[in-house]
Amino acid sequence: MRVLMLNGPNLNLLGTRQPDVYGATTLADIEQMCRTHDPDAQMSFVQSNHEGAMIDAIHAAKTDHDGIILNAGAYTHTSVALHDALASVEVPCVEVHLSNIHAREPFRNHSYIAPVALGQIAGFGAQGYLMALDALRLHLVD
Repeated sequence: MRVLMLNGPNLNLLGTRQPDVYGATTLADIEQMCRTHDPDAQMSFVQSNHEGAMIDAIHAAKTDHDGIILNAGAYTHTSVALHDALASVEVPCVEVHLSNIHAREPFRNHSYIAPVALGQIAGFGAQGYLMALDALRLHLVD
């Protein structure tokens, strides 16, 4: 299984950014957790604060990856372009959020990613990435 782990804006600050909301785990910690959890998966980790770079990574995934695990950060709630990129590549995607976006500010309740994702995992912190790996593997086996 070849997986693109794509993280959006401000996720490079995990561990120091609002730890009461996002926890103390860093993005490097999450990458190591994922590699340990599923050592047979070939994972590519990309983090960008730029929407265009994220779109380019999604486009490249069409030929390089079997699936995408995406934490689009705030772009979840604003980016029709990410939605369209995911729809156009037709690579299975699992949407992940560290916090429960449905229990936060009303503007965070809407996801442009959800309609083109296999499913959404939100509110379980870093464990959500491991859940997403398991869900993606199960989907690809079926």
